Amino acid sequence: MARPGVGERTAWLFMAPFLLLFAVFTLWPLLFNGWLAFHDYFIRSGNMAWNGFAHFVALAEDEQYFHPALRHTLIFLLVVPVLQLTALGLAILLSPARAGFGFFRALCYSPVILSVTIGAVVWQQLLQQDGLVNWLLGLISGVPRQSLPDWLNSTDWALPATMAFFCWKYAGYYMVLYLAGLQGVPKTLQEAAMLDGAGPWARFRHVTLPALQPVILLATLLSTIAALKAFQEVIVLTGGGNGTITLLVYAYYSAFYAQNFGIAGAVALLMTLLCLLLATLQLRWFGEHGRLRHGG
Repeated sequence: MARPGVGERTAWLFMAPFLLLFAVFTLWPLLFNGWLAFHDYFIRSGNMAWNGFAHFVALAEDEQYFHPALRHTLIFLLVVPVLQLTALGLAILLSPARAGFGFFRALCYSPVILSVTIGAVVWQQLLQQDGLVNWLLGLISGVPRQSLPDWLNSTDWALPATMAFFCWKYAGYYMVLYLAGLQGVPKTLQEAAMLDGAGPWARFRHVTLPALQPVILLATLLSTIAALKAFQEVIVLTGGGNGTITLLVYAYYSAFYAQNFGIAGAVALLMTLLCLLLATLQLRWFGEHGRLRHGG
């Protein structure tokens, strides 16, 4: 019940700063990008000319750059389940309140607060032909370092190496979300399942996972969007070369190097539609009425 003297106008007044920022920095760029996707934009004169679906036809015919960028973006999405399983595993492992676990939680979270650029530069050194990773692999396997991959300069390994860096960088963030979610799992349900003879896997599947449904949905949506938007990680590690160019990197080079803002807008619009499609599928699986909520 509203307090006396507090009406609907007061609510809109409090929401006005957010709505203004949202309109200027989110809604307007989104609408302008959609408009730009169907136009030729000449940045020097500021003129625009309608061209219908010409940009999308050009993208469909661009087998040299756009098709690989789309394929690499779809492959990059494979990092989402790996990232979520890693984060959930760390959260389960570190959820008990034991001495020293706070240190390991902070250690797992530390890559999140580290600059992407600094982390990527360190990984560049580690993944060199004569770097620490190949030294360790050579020590374990006995294979000479010269025979091991030059990770970031190999078209076969550059994209998996970039995905590994992405997973390392953000696993701690989602671990914290899952740690918070695990605190909300009802202990009474766990105890009741144990009394009924349910084993650890049965309790995890039918008690823990359904209770974690809101967190899994949130973490999956956020990590999917982050994977689609992977840009700085790719630019710093490989510059988009060696088979790592993604849709966002393609849009960046199209806009700021080729000066073709219409093509960049078309790519961004396709990314938005892809993101909406994936979000719809995830809501169907992990939403309130999804299979996860009912124990699989």
